[in-house]
Amino acid sequence: MTGPAQAAGGTTDPLVRVWPLFGLVITTPRLVLTPVRDGHLPELVDAVLAGVHDPAEMPFSVPWTDAPRDVLVTETVRHQWRTRVGVSPEDWTINFAVLHEGRVVGVQDLMARRFPLLRRVESGSWLTRPVHGRGLGTEMRAAVLQFAFDHLGATSAVSSAADWNAASLGVSRRLGYVPNGTALVEARPGEVQTQQNLLLAREDFARPDWSAHVDGAPEVLAFLTPGRAPAPAG
Repeated sequence: MTGPAQAAGGTTDPLVRVWPLFGLVITTPRLVLTPVRDGHLPELVDAVLAGVHDPAEMPFSVPWTDAPRDVLVTETVRHQWRTRVGVSPEDWTINFAVLHEGRVVGVQDLMARRFPLLRRVESGSWLTRPVHGRGLGTEMRAAVLQFAFDHLGATSAVSSAADWNAASLGVSRRLGYVPNGTALVEARPGEVQTQQNLLLAREDFARPDWSAHVDGAPEVLAFLTPGRAPAPAG
């Protein structure tokens, strides 16, 4: 995996014709994001096994990283397959493999429910610990927000994080999200924590000083929002 074309399987890949998401590539100054393919799975599993967060904390509402090593390997793969087959124009989740210097270092997801009506997306993400602290989390979320607002026609985005998760909340703050209430969640069995919900209107998006390059957007738009023209950039 050495570049965007290889990451997406190339424009001549017959899978792109039958599953347009595989032709989607978002390129930022340091990253390439493309929907997870089977070829990404070995590196994706390696990134998970290298650690995603401090084991003493649980940043996710579903404690998937607590699973034993063998379960974590198989469930990481199964989760990607389950997510892929659940995509429809009404409800969809795209799990983007995040490539940095040619290797998979994490996942940035973008999801929507009743998207043709609500025009709202939600995001979640993780990065392998060896690349924490480099600003990649902000860059990858800014990338999918540009894709959602400028190409899919989303009008708002939501996210959430544990109230102690300064890194995730900092990404949201830098990109223009505002607090949108809290909820109590059971992060681990018998362990309750407060989740901070966040909301971003398209007009409040604090855009970075770079623009993401998106390949394959028209085909994905037709696939996810049939009959709708793309929204103007900005």
